[in-house]
Amino acid sequence: MKDSFGREITYLRLSVTDLCNLRCRYCMPKEGVCLRRHEEMLTEEEMTDAVTVAAELGIRKVRITGGEPLVKKNILSICKNISHVPGIEEVCLTTNGTLLSNMAADLKAAGIQRINISIDTLNEEKYSEITRGGRLKDALCGIEAALNAGFEKVKLNTVLIGGFNDDEIKALAELTREKDLDVRFIELMPMLSDSGFGEDAFIPVGTVKEKLPEVIFLGRDGVAELMKLPGAKGNIGLISPISCRFCASCNRLRLTADGKIKPCLHSPLEYDIKGLKREQMKDKMKQAILAKPESYGKLSYADRSCAGRTMDRIGG
Repeated sequence: MKDSFGREITYLRLSVTDLCNLRCRYCMPKEGVCLRRHEEMLTEEEMTDAVTVAAELGIRKVRITGGEPLVKKNILSICKNISHVPGIEEVCLTTNGTLLSNMAADLKAAGIQRINISIDTLNEEKYSEITRGGRLKDALCGIEAALNAGFEKVKLNTVLIGGFNDDEIKALAELTREKDLDVRFIELMPMLSDSGFGEDAFIPVGTVKEKLPEVIFLGRDGVAELMKLPGAKGNIGLISPISCRFCASCNRLRLTADGKIKPCLHSPLEYDIKGLKREQMKDKMKQAILAKPESYGKLSYADRSCAGRTMDRIGG
């Protein structure tokens, strides 16, 4: 289905939980999420129904997110159900990787084809700082497990933060030389006002090009500008939602764990499908697609996102 600006909407990001075992500073408040009752959240059946009607409207790719999706007790069953929905051609998952070492093979068997792992630093102390207590070793073990499981693609997502990890760009990029994975640098989005990051933290992904003058440019892949280090096995991607927005080609919807369809990440507009039957869900999804804005407003340190939610409650 096309939106009112002629964009074909083919990609759904499905958050299965807003809970997480980490407390990343740019994603959620220090105190974590406000716990909600089980009956307020989408059931597994409702998630499958939502993906089914989305596929009927032209959705072909689903990315399972959170919070941290691997804390969801029935995550394998959810993945399996979604991978079997007629019309869905690609099922991916985004995780912080800390629980992945014992689950990677099972996720692959459940139908996950590609996996993205969030990791913002290779320094143990900085990792603990940015995640508010996480262990770098757990994430690194998760990365190795993902590579060993044989997913079609393993990508590492690094949020680029001035004064925090811009001195690690080279080290993170070097991971692509010997390992069959991609590293994607993503501009920090101004979602939270209490993250502790100042205005200098918001730096463009062009900084990566300055740090890696030897890269070979490969063109674009969706929202990412692709590059490659000479002789490397994997690629480097640059995603620039602030300095070079990609609204004109946006093809996605988001569905939160509590059943709200968000036509745009940075818009407060939401459509509630919790408790609805399939045809009612389809009507709401059509409304959401047609209400998708042409672009979001200005984003900067001073101009915060109008999403109305933190990232953990939207889906990363």
